[in-house]
Amino acid sequence: MSYTVTVKEEITKIQSSKSELIAELSAYIRNNATYFKDKITMTTENKFIVERINSSIKFLYNTNCILNVIENLNFSKKDLYQITLKDNLKKILLDIGIIDSNENYLKTIPEYIVGGNEEIRSYLRGTFLSSGSINDPKKSRYHLELLISSPEESVFVQKLLNLFDLNAKILNRDKGYMIYIKEAEKISDFLKILGAINAVLYFENIRIYREQKNKTNRLNNCEQANMDKIILSATEQLSQIDIIEKNDGIMLLDEKTKETLNYRKKYPEASLKELAEIISLETNKKITKSGLNHRLRKIKELAEKMQSL
Repeated sequence: MSYTVTVKEEITKIQSSKSELIAELSAYIRNNATYFKDKITMTTENKFIVERINSSIKFLYNTNCILNVIENLNFSKKDLYQITLKDNLKKILLDIGIIDSNENYLKTIPEYIVGGNEEIRSYLRGTFLSSGSINDPKKSRYHLELLISSPEESVFVQKLLNLFDLNAKILNRDKGYMIYIKEAEKISDFLKILGAINAVLYFENIRIYREQKNKTNRLNNCEQANMDKIILSATEQLSQIDIIEKNDGIMLLDEKTKETLNYRKKYPEASLKELAEIISLETNKKITKSGLNHRLRKIKELAEKMQSL
């Protein structure tokens, strides 16, 4: 089962008031239904959505839908469920804000349908049930989208989402409009708005794990870069020492610098800080990282002079 299906199944189990069910139905029918003269049809691959829509209509309007299983032409192995609504059609469409009293189609719903915060959440639930998808955070990048066919509806849904500061954006697609959210924190907030608590817990656990993993990778990369820098610096210093030795230049160095030269050869992989600590410990003479760097500069300068001769 995909993460999208898991989320949708969870939110169909939410107990809702009449006004919330009307808002949810309004969004679902507006974004899913095909209209005919005397009926509307809705299709879905999810049986639990069929049960939610059918039970809501029966509860609100004491009307039964016609339920059928039809051939899925989208090359999917899943059955495709069709909901047909005929009885009491005008009253239902008028009540949920799809048509006006003259049976004219309304491009956007009346404000009273989403008059309260819970009704707005319910409308977004209905929209997600009809046309939403969300990537599994464990398997791919963070991405939530809602596919809307009408420009007016897409702008309306975007406004509802952004009432919750979700930073939802719209892209024009060949078959309509895609409202999308890509920020992990905002997607998590959207799931909370829908009331998908279990889905939120799963999403947050994966998000925290991925963030911690990325942080660890960044630290490892940083440590590797530092190690590479240490090795490169030590290799250059050993090369400079080799030039001095081949040119019998050791005698030109003072005693402290000779000492540093010998310790660098003895501990070729030590960082500057580690080498300073080793020398301080073994000679019982305190030397700082800065002091050691000064001695190594003398070795470098002598090697460069000998190389230029």
